[in-house]
Amino acid sequence: MTHRILVATDLTESSLALIREADDAELVTSAPQVTAVRDKLAGVHALIARDDIALDKALLAAAPDLRVIARVGASLSGVDMETATNRGIIVMNTPGANAIAAGEHTLALMLALSRRLVSAHNSLKEGFWLLDRKRQAGTQLHGKTLGLIGLGRVGSIVAGRALGFGMTVLAYDPYLSEDELADERIQLVGMKELQQRADFVSVHVPATRETQHIVDETFVRAMKRGARLINTSFGAAIDETAVANAVKDGHLGGAAIDVFSDEPPYNSPLIALENVIHTPHIGDNTVEAAQDLSLQIVSQVLDALRGEDYRNVVNLPFMPGLDYETARPYMGLAECMGKILHTLARARVRRVAVEYRGDEANGLVKPVTVAFLRGILAPVLSDTTVNYINAPVLAAERGIAVTQAKGLKTGDYASVISVQATLEDGETITISGTLLDRREPHIVQINDYRLNFVPEGNLLLMGSFDQPGVIGRVGTLLAENQINIAIWQTGRATPGGHTLTVLTLDEPLPEALLETLRQQEFVRHAHQVEL
Repeated sequence: MTHRILVATDLTESSLALIREADDAELVTSAPQVTAVRDKLAGVHALIARDDIALDKALLAAAPDLRVIARVGASLSGVDMETATNRGIIVMNTPGANAIAAGEHTLALMLALSRRLVSAHNSLKEGFWLLDRKRQAGTQLHGKTLGLIGLGRVGSIVAGRALGFGMTVLAYDPYLSEDELADERIQLVGMKELQQRADFVSVHVPATRETQHIVDETFVRAMKRGARLINTSFGAAIDETAVANAVKDGHLGGAAIDVFSDEPPYNSPLIALENVIHTPHIGDNTVEAAQDLSLQIVSQVLDALRGEDYRNVVNLPFMPGLDYETARPYMGLAECMGKILHTLARARVRRVAVEYRGDEANGLVKPVTVAFLRGILAPVLSDTTVNYINAPVLAAERGIAVTQAKGLKTGDYASVISVQATLEDGETITISGTLLDRREPHIVQINDYRLNFVPEGNLLLMGSFDQPGVIGRVGTLLAENQINIAIWQTGRATPGGHTLTVLTLDEPLPEALLETLRQQEFVRHAHQVEL
């Protein structure tokens, strides 16, 4: 399959070459404008853009084949996440690739504010040489206190550089504990203490509902008089009018702003205001950051389209710190378990209870559950319709409740995944699986039947009565029809009772032969599944 990738932003030539030179990819380019992008979306599988393109429901409707939305940078503003997730579209970004550039720009703005560099530059440009030396006097960063709102990738870089300047660094981050601090010299404090102590306040928060106007009128007035404010995170993090008023009446000693609520910021009250330094959203605009961002986003998109890796996917059910390479074998096992359970079910699945045992399963609850849901839904909705992104949504739409179980009767394995499905008619089916050497999947139990088989290839699942001659008669029937049996696994609940047999075949049974097998008096049921 050829993956068509639409690039609607500036990327480096070396990153575009990755697409051009790929045997399975086709490069499509567009101007970074909504109308231009809309005209080229038909037949496109991935879209690479920045936050100047709003990917709302209307625009996504023009992209029926879209599978990946890739944002250059960390921002996800303007992406209709609900629509994308419901359609199974992967949404990814590149957090941290521009952290050094953004961190250094923050320090540049801080230095420019403290040494009044813009005012001094303009004074000399206008022909004045130290016309008012006292007026041009700056302040040193050494010995001052910096307050960071947010101590993520960029905030941590700013903190490290500021400590090098001899500053005291305070940080407010409700999602961080003392044990997680990279440098013990950083002091975690409450917001009130930060406002009261900081000579410089720098904002480094993600664009969320909670961080909209985190710096508002109340916040600004609680800052110490003469303090300076810096924002390189996202425009709506600050109330521009409140900051402008505080600068004009002298409560703030100055502000440095790289991002604005509306861009270009034609109506911002901060533009051209004395003691305010403003730059046109260039915090990540370095040669090195541009190259890193471009190569990273293209590599991520190609890997996701090929199903090889899913880095920085924000709507994929991975726990923080869990990479796809670690989760992949468990997800593959769970998906096979789902397909086998669907094959055995004689009525619609209404409830799924999942149990995880063993340290190896830590952090795998969500991805494994989603993979199992994909397994039971894909045979009904097709593999192209259901994926790891929208499986939970589609399951909920079909009335499938998902819970976490405890105490399912499964074998004594160090690490095991077990699922119990309750069907519409009240019947329950339990299936358990494990990994050999954390790689090879094995199904080890179905209901009360202990088995051990690798879920791959053409499988025949046969329930029969435990009586002599079953193996010979089935073997003869298949041999007469030139069907070779690769592996035979049988489990029985009690001697002389019922058995469950799983046969791995070189090729699937023709439907007529499968029906003949079902008619044998010792067969209770027989189903086929290809994995």
